[in-house]
Amino acid sequence: MGSFIAFFLAAIPTLIHGATSAMDDSLARQAGEALEKATRYFVSRVAARGGYLWTYSEDLKERAGEGRATESQIWVQPPGTPSVGLAFLRAYSVTRHQFYLDAAKGAAEALVWGQLASGGWDYRIDFDPALSKRWYFRRDKEKGEPEKARRNYSVFDDNTTQSALRFLMEIDTVTKKQAPFHDAVRYGLDLMLKSQFPNGAWPQVYPLAPRGYSRYYTFNDGAINDCIAVMLEAYRIYKDGSYLKSAKRGGDFIIASQLPQPQSGWAQQYDHDVKPAPARWFEPAACCSAVTIRNIRTLIGLFLETSEEKYLKPIPAALEWLERSKLRERVWARFYELETNRPIYVTADQRTVYEQINLRPHYSWFGDYGEKEVMELYEKVSALGRAKYLAEKSRPPSSEERQERLTELQRRVRHVIAAQDREGRWVESGQIETSTFIRNAGVLCDYLEMVAGEGL
Repeated sequence: MGSFIAFFLAAIPTLIHGATSAMDDSLARQAGEALEKATRYFVSRVAARGGYLWTYSEDLKERAGEGRATESQIWVQPPGTPSVGLAFLRAYSVTRHQFYLDAAKGAAEALVWGQLASGGWDYRIDFDPALSKRWYFRRDKEKGEPEKARRNYSVFDDNTTQSALRFLMEIDTVTKKQAPFHDAVRYGLDLMLKSQFPNGAWPQVYPLAPRGYSRYYTFNDGAINDCIAVMLEAYRIYKDGSYLKSAKRGGDFIIASQLPQPQSGWAQQYDHDVKPAPARWFEPAACCSAVTIRNIRTLIGLFLETSEEKYLKPIPAALEWLERSKLRERVWARFYELETNRPIYVTADQRTVYEQINLRPHYSWFGDYGEKEVMELYEKVSALGRAKYLAEKSRPPSSEERQERLTELQRRVRHVIAAQDREGRWVESGQIETSTFIRNAGVLCDYLEMVAGEGL
């Protein structure tokens, strides 16, 4: 057992004696050991220059992000490098051991190395000396190298640039504005401000491509929503009013782009006339349930941040449309035809149809999309009001709630420990998934934090 685990557990005050205390102490030690073992394996065996992909074969010979990858590549798009880095930071916040902070710094340094001259990140970073010359990095620009035809598109699709910035802001906070993290954050936040359209929207990528849907105002895959979240977080950390203003302008675009009744949802993307527009061949111009649910959640978040009632006003009509449009209980089509509101789908042979037949594979054509959770959130916020909701959310749990939470965490921790192999891995169907590491590390951290807080 690492000395830092012993130190951490020794710091937990002994307030409960007997068999329960001994059981908790034993499980806490096992949880700490499992967390250390898993992290050491990831840092020493899995990482490439401090960064991570999504999936590895058990022998580490096969690697992948969204697609196949090489040993010199890492992924930015979640659950890649920023997501793993945040898991390391969480472990550091619980244990206060330098080992985890160093692991997080390694991930952050990999992202700084791959920051583009435009200010954000592509989906992946390649450390190969020859292949990396395909991209035009910030460091290249600072050295005065010409851009030429090198790739320099900062990607807002799939929470790519946004996740990198949110992680770097967190590590910037922990390291108290150290270089190179602070400089990378400021450069990236400048991109967020520069790339926002005057009406408050963001494109899928920046700089704008000469043509194509990546220029559009883009909600698909959470692009605008994640940009707003970044700006709100930046405002909370740095207290710069320009970031809050940017987030509010993003919310104003959500309000302005809501489709008229009775189809009061949102499209996945809009052209520069703010009209629903198609993107890829299987993404028609349509009213989108998944985007609508995500936008409702963002609007609630803006209201809670600003107390401005205007962000709640679009929500009742959107919820009414969702209720009227569901296929069955808790299931919606992704796309609804404009004006007719009929569910529409796209087949593998590129036909738009009204039936769920021969659909283009590997795409979410229907689903839950979290409507129940967002409706319950809206109803609670509306019933309590902002002040009471925030007070309720921040209240300490009762002793009964704490015990219930502790019991559930104990069950989950035992499962996580039992599933870990001798090397510290969680191998599922011959694969090592970064998402599994992140999830299981989170469970272990939750338990260690609660044990320390409870004084068990």
